[in-house]
Amino acid sequence: MALTVLLAPLVVALLLLVVRPGRRAEVLSVVSSLVVLGGGIALAIATVHGRVVHELGGVIRVDALSAVMVIVIGTVASLATSAMGRTLPVASDAATRRRAREYGVLVQVFVAAMLGAVLVANLGVVWVMVEATTIATTFLVGHERSRRAIEASWKYAVLCSVGIALAFLGLVLLYFASAHAGAGPRAATLDWTGLRALAPHLDPKVTRLAVGLIVLGFGTKVGLAPLQSWLPDAHSQAPAPVSALMSGVLLTVALYAILRVRTIADAALGVGFLRTLLVVLGLASLVVAAVMVIVQRDLKRLLAYSSIEHMGLVALATAAGTPLAIAAALLHVMGHGLVKSVLFLGAGEVHHAESTTTIANIRSLLRRRAALGGVLAAGLVALAGLPPFSLFASEIAMFRAEVGAGLGWAAGLALALLVVVSAGLLRAGRQMLLGPGEPAADPAPHRAIAPLVGALVVCAALGLVAWPLATLLHAAAGVLS
Repeated sequence: MALTVLLAPLVVALLLLVVRPGRRAEVLSVVSSLVVLGGGIALAIATVHGRVVHELGGVIRVDALSAVMVIVIGTVASLATSAMGRTLPVASDAATRRRAREYGVLVQVFVAAMLGAVLVANLGVVWVMVEATTIATTFLVGHERSRRAIEASWKYAVLCSVGIALAFLGLVLLYFASAHAGAGPRAATLDWTGLRALAPHLDPKVTRLAVGLIVLGFGTKVGLAPLQSWLPDAHSQAPAPVSALMSGVLLTVALYAILRVRTIADAALGVGFLRTLLVVLGLASLVVAAVMVIVQRDLKRLLAYSSIEHMGLVALATAAGTPLAIAAALLHVMGHGLVKSVLFLGAGEVHHAESTTTIANIRSLLRRRAALGGVLAAGLVALAGLPPFSLFASEIAMFRAEVGAGLGWAAGLALALLVVVSAGLLRAGRQMLLGPGEPAADPAPHRAIAPLVGALVVCAALGLVAWPLATLLHAAAGVLS
């Protein structure tokens, strides 16, 4: 099943090379995403009680944490690919068809790379897959070929390449430490289960440097300060479905690598080193988000800075490291993926209808475009961490876990910064949604709105009743304890 999940987007990518862009290509992309989602559910059922699935001679290793990530990738990819036709209408000229074909293929490669990162057992291969996401998304960010889009794609490529180079150096040092762990050079490994077993014997000085570089490197892809400046530019210039994929799952795939490394670091160095590093990065990210959200004038950039905030919250929960903290962080990842996908795709609909994403130029959406305005209103309420949506439940659980782990002061600061960010989001929402206006003659079609409403309903349901995910989330947290 894991191999099927990994191959589905690659097979569709090959088919899209020969299929004419249009409705058929869109259907193939959606089917690929649904196969990934279905496979993730099947893997969750197989691993929820502690079983580990091995395929390809151990190259692929799937546990409950991997299954959670596959479900998140499949869900967000299904939403993103369903909007492909609306966001990128195909013209009749050959150049536009070629760009549409490139877009479809690159999205499938992007999804495949993210799946590879969460399904393999070797941290070196995880690094290769994360680097592959950088290559694919660099072209996707610059898809519009405008000056700002090309500038954003270059900035994204440069900063993420710097980060991924730091992570590579850290993995080299970690491999070096494993080769000198007392079991001889033949024991050298980047398999995360092997490193976890060797962790008590790793040289502390080398391991400390390696872990610091790895966290800073992958943290760049997560969007954590201080190397987060690529994120608002890339998210604001990419097509809306790509922004949904980047914000909803790419950031958390890079965070997945940090979660795996955390178990090795805690066993080798104790909990203090990585906890301190993640608290600093998490709080710094929240400060950046709080300062920037309140001054944003563009809807997509506003959502991008909100992503930095939410990744900061998850970093703090990861720093706490208790089973409750990790389970709450994973629930937050799920809720954030759903809500941010809805809002970025909604922003794409706004741009399609209003020809702008500038907040000052968007008015009276609840009156003029009731369905789209309602989706954006509910999405912003969810993103602000208000009930009944799952982000409210996960944030409460993360704060509880942080207080229980002795990080009450950090939780208090995070809560204060969260209030600032939420106020900025709701103020922007008031400006766009309220006011007098006449109903528009061309409202968004039900085919575009229905998936977004469904995602919000699921997010609300997860906020009210965690079943049947509670067992899976606790099993995933147990993998890291």
